[in-house]
Amino acid sequence: MQVSLPPNGGVVPVRTGVWSAHQPHRRSDEVTAEAVTVVEIRGALLRLRRATGLPVAFGGLVESGRPQVRISELSGTATAALRSLAVSSGSGLGGKAVALARPCAVTDYSNSRHISHEYDIPVAAEGIRSVLAVPVVVRRRVRGVLYGALRSAQPLGDRALGAAVAVARDVEQTLILRDEAWELLTAAGRGAPGDAGAGPCGGPETGAGPGTGAWEQVREAHAALRALAPRITDAALRADLLAACGLLTAPRPSGGPALAPRELDVLSWVAAGATNAAVAERLGLRPETVKGYLRSAMRKLGAHTRGEAVTAARRAGLLP
Repeated sequence: MQVSLPPNGGVVPVRTGVWSAHQPHRRSDEVTAEAVTVVEIRGALLRLRRATGLPVAFGGLVESGRPQVRISELSGTATAALRSLAVSSGSGLGGKAVALARPCAVTDYSNSRHISHEYDIPVAAEGIRSVLAVPVVVRRRVRGVLYGALRSAQPLGDRALGAAVAVARDVEQTLILRDEAWELLTAAGRGAPGDAGAGPCGGPETGAGPGTGAWEQVREAHAALRALAPRITDAALRADLLAACGLLTAPRPSGGPALAPRELDVLSWVAAGATNAAVAERLGLRPETVKGYLRSAMRKLGAHTRGEAVTAARRAGLLP
């Protein structure tokens, strides 16, 4: 996608989605999900600076129930002037990005005629001039905004804007995957206990009849959570996520087989019914690499087929 930035400081929109003001009532799981999103935003700012070469980046989440962004994460800033700034939808550069659900940019923030100027004081205090703002849009709802900035008034160019958009898309894909995993885990937690045909840890053995559908959701959730874990930069949060995966499996017998993390990732998706090509796409691997991990897992489990490997892994408490 190529987007030209005009030299007159105008706003450049690139359509990405539709803003929705609907915000559900906050629950404890939503607060936890928000914390995960903040961590992802923090990592995205570092990636944005590397990808664009811009010295300053900042961003935050759209507040629940309110059409405004709260800037919570700063990278490369010289002051704290922008921290905790609440940017209302439609106001300033970031607010315009939220309202339009499109990336926007100005080459001279304080003198631009294409944005409102409620936030000129903190922007001037930080000493930034050329600024871009890219919304993070998930399921047609703006979830946050990433900003990049220069301390001089000059056109940012197509490369910088394109790189910033690519970083935002990566965040969107991560949040989509996390949301899907969370929904599957929640649904499975409601439906699985007490199902007929249960095997270890309440789940059905392979080929069980009643209850199998609910436990297929458990297995998909387990695979999705494991696929998400390597992409989380916060070590403590990553450990908590993997611990949650462990809650979905039966207790492991002592002296049982052990699989390497990637072998278990591959086998988790195989257990959910994915083909090698689908597993490769989910995990960002080459199909040949997936086959190698699968062969290694089968050898360790003493299995001759994919199905035997999945069954052996479940009996060993490695998979739900």
